[in-house]
Amino acid sequence: MPSDHLDALLRPRSIALIGASDTPGTIGKVLASNLLGGAFQGPVMPVNPRHDSILGTRAYADIAQLPETPDLAVICTPPASVPGIVEALGARGGRAAVILTAGFAEDREARGSALQRELVEAARRHRLRVCGPNCVGIQVPGIGLNASFAPTRARPGNIGFVAQSGAVITSLLDRAESRGIGFSHLVSLGDMADLDFGDMLDYLARDPGTRAILLYIESIGDASGFMAAARAASRIKPVVALKAGRHAEGARAVVSHTGAMAGSDAVCQAAFERAGILRVSTLAALFDAAETLERAPPPRGDRVAILTNGGGAGVLAADALIEAGGRLADLSAATRQALDAALPRTWSHGNPVDLIGDAGPDRYAKALDALRSDPGVDAILALHCPTAVSSPVACAEPVIAAASADDGPPILASWVGGNHVAEGRRLLADHGVPSYDTPEQAADALMLLARWRGAQSLPVEAPPIPRPSTPDQAAARALITAALGAGRGNLTAYEAGQVIAAWGVPVVETRTATTPEAAAAIAADVGGPVALKVLSGDIVHKSDAGGVALDLDSPTTVLESARLMLARIPRAHPNARIQGLAVQPMVHRAGARELIVGAVDDAQFGPVILVGHGGTEAEAIDDKALGLPPLSLPLARELLSRTRIHRLLLGVRGRPPADLDAIAMTLVRVAQLVTDIPLIRELDINPLLADAGGVIALDARIALTLSANPVTPPRG
Repeated sequence: MPSDHLDALLRPRSIALIGASDTPGTIGKVLASNLLGGAFQGPVMPVNPRHDSILGTRAYADIAQLPETPDLAVICTPPASVPGIVEALGARGGRAAVILTAGFAEDREARGSALQRELVEAARRHRLRVCGPNCVGIQVPGIGLNASFAPTRARPGNIGFVAQSGAVITSLLDRAESRGIGFSHLVSLGDMADLDFGDMLDYLARDPGTRAILLYIESIGDASGFMAAARAASRIKPVVALKAGRHAEGARAVVSHTGAMAGSDAVCQAAFERAGILRVSTLAALFDAAETLERAPPPRGDRVAILTNGGGAGVLAADALIEAGGRLADLSAATRQALDAALPRTWSHGNPVDLIGDAGPDRYAKALDALRSDPGVDAILALHCPTAVSSPVACAEPVIAAASADDGPPILASWVGGNHVAEGRRLLADHGVPSYDTPEQAADALMLLARWRGAQSLPVEAPPIPRPSTPDQAAARALITAALGAGRGNLTAYEAGQVIAAWGVPVVETRTATTPEAAAAIAADVGGPVALKVLSGDIVHKSDAGGVALDLDSPTTVLESARLMLARIPRAHPNARIQGLAVQPMVHRAGARELIVGAVDDAQFGPVILVGHGGTEAEAIDDKALGLPPLSLPLARELLSRTRIHRLLLGVRGRPPADLDAIAMTLVRVAQLVTDIPLIRELDINPLLADAGGVIALDARIALTLSANPVTPPRG
């Protein structure tokens, strides 16, 4: 869609208010007051067939009577009328509409959903973009546009805020007004019948008046468009999101460890990380993020100096800083000498810099000068606790002076307490110094900025170049086609091993048998201890079902174990289809670690890759990291580094480090496999043994999505 359609929404030259009213207590009256009584310079044309004028401005009976085609239509009429209004606007050449009316898909009634389809179809016929329905409206303070029924008019600023919830927008706006924070745009998306987060991210990323973007998300909308827009936006400016519904995981049947471990919120977190979005978990943190992004530039690193007149507050700030991923700056010898000269003998002689409880503005000023000159300090947290011998207002003044200087690291503040420090806190806010109620909030806010700056130093990794199809891959595709043709949604472990091997994953040699006698013959041929496993796509955990026997050291033992296995499993799993038995040579690699590498097809984001601690207790241990394909080797290594088992893979207690490149290559190949064959619903390689000699898969499982078009050619 051309960008001028979003310009018509967010930079309109003329507006029609359809449903305008002068009746007190109505949405139409509030909107009319906000649009007509604001600073918007273009014409605002009320539309109401029962009034000649609204609030002293001429009104028009319908869209056809308007003297010009409006860039933007603001609609607050009853739901049944909205599709016809959108049709009339589109036919006249309108390019954008904000629909505040509720009663569409959100009410879960068939009529509401039908009305939403009608309005979307009308908008698309005429290439008209729609914000809403069921939204609180939009504000663009820089052009005086307040097309919303929010009770507060936003101040101009450089934060773009996009949310599905009107209540969150009005709450943040009220908080921001009390602290003097401004916005470039406020957009309530409501039901997202048309415009979604991807559209807004794309627009705000290119808007020179927007320095940072805040999102409140309940549902993503078009995931691919969202990811593309978020990746582009986050490379240019900070994007911070609060995602609601973290624990509302959809109920679905899973057939693998990966399916059980990759919950919906974990997938969403992986998507945010891949897109470069900074995630916060509470509304309070979103409020703090607005102030931080509006007022503080990102620090060049994560080394922080903490300045305080109370030791306890400094320790709390230090703890919060470390927990958020920051570091206490090592003060240089020159800085320590300057502090020794300026502060009492009893100062802390380290970081946090404790000025002692009777510190006045002079100590704050001298300490700030010393810390700002230290090249090892990337940012400063200035704290003040109430005392009877110092003035919170006076102590705020040197902080304001230092923060307003053109050079030096960014400074954030926390004047801790209530009434006693309130005036000092107000003074900081009035002068644009980011200030927070507690030291912990200040530390978290600072690290939000540092996380974004750190992300910018990471290279933009190109995806791996897909390899051409090989005969092995062709055979694997044929195997999947045959399984689906037979109505089987799950491959056997042997079939799954063939598939992952075709994409380059090392797999233990596996031979299959249909009878216990044939399994014993294979064991005799192998000539050493073997593992015996049942072959059934219907049994999720073979060990729990008694379908695995290890270290069988003779054909006779294999024969007996196979007969017992085939007799026992049908009694416990009468509906399981058993395709036979797998015999594998036992793999004994002293010191090897058991990993799980898997993939799951998320309904919203598509394939998701998982790596973590494997074995039969993988779900209980729950050590995992998730990422989205495509993966390169550096991205795969970074994904692995986010697991707890990564520390063990580096080598401990005399064990040599595992071959991390081999593990990373396995992740890359699995990502390529599930991209090439999108009908893979779940995939487990568990365990994947890893040591200094490389990796080898001992077991695998693949679940498929039944479809009439089972296997596609490679993508890319």
